Amino acid sequence: MTDHAEPRRVLLIHGLWMPRLSMHWLSRRLREAGFATELFGYPTIAGGPEAALPMLAQRLRKRPAHVLAHSLGGLVTLTALESEPDLPVRRVVCLGSPLRGSAAAQTLAGQAWSKPYLGRSARLLRSGCRPWHGQAAVGMVAGRTPLGLGRYFGRFDGDNDGTVAVEETRLEGLADHVVIPTSHTGLLFSPDALQLAVGFFRDGRFPARGSDGGIE
Repeated sequence: MTDHAEPRRVLLIHGLWMPRLSMHWLSRRLREAGFATELFGYPTIAGGPEAALPMLAQRLRKRPAHVLAHSLGGLVTLTALESEPDLPVRRVVCLGSPLRGSAAAQTLAGQAWSKPYLGRSARLLRSGCRPWHGQAAVGMVAGRTPLGLGRYFGRFDGDNDGTVAVEETRLEGLADHVVIPTSHTGLLFSPDALQLAVGFFRDGRFPARGSDGGIE
């Protein structure tokens, strides 16, 4: 259902090693597009999903919302919605989230020197999420510009954003999936990613893209 008259609430959730202000650019642009936005922060290393899930659920219970989540934030969001199916979330857009598990995280977790860098988020990053059957429509924007530290730890046989492989983002049950030419961090500052998210929040599908890859 499309509703352009009423601004919608969007909760923005950051990824691993990132502060909540990493979502500020997207938040500001969403407000310019007519959405009310809030930033959700959580300790990705010391707290991890176990600490984030109850805080996120409490925030989402307040009133209906959409969610825009980067990387680990997407896994945390779907895990919260799977645990509490009645949370009033209509649509979720994930940016580069390894919903099927991260090869880079698998490698980092297997090394004594690097395992602490994943902290309590290691298990979820390694295992990923189960196929999605929840009520919220979930869309994925993946990147295919291989710039990022993850390329030194993960083995990517196909397109990737330098941290996450495109195939790691293709979870069964997604309402829509699109790949754009940007890196993992670049997704946080991509005008294309922003327009795709706005379209998905309004219509439940990503806007059509032309032959040149631009949004029509």
